[in-house]
Amino acid sequence: MMDVLEIRVHEIRGKCPVHREGDRITVDDHEIDLERTDALCTHALSTILHYTTILERNWCPVELGLTVDGDEEHAYMQCVDPGEPYTDGGTVIFQVRGLR
Repeated sequence: MMDVLEIRVHEIRGKCPVHREGDRITVDDHEIDLERTDALCTHALSTILHYTTILERNWCPVELGLTVDGDEEHAYMQCVDPGEPYTDGGTVIFQVRGLR
């Protein structure tokens, strides 16, 4: 069981007014650890929170379809902002790993 998840900004497609590549969000059990979180965008929360509880309890990114076969240490997800030409923002790709 993973109690702590580290979520890093892996890639930004377009513009993000909140995140920069390399930023991290740390989720410790049911709490976002603000001391170890660089930035947090509300557009990303719906996606991130959808998976945090299940990944904390049952680390299975391949079974969840959140990674490719062979990379069982990371899960990938993205925020819901589609970016241009639909919005002025951009899509942020997050890489998640469990910390033991």
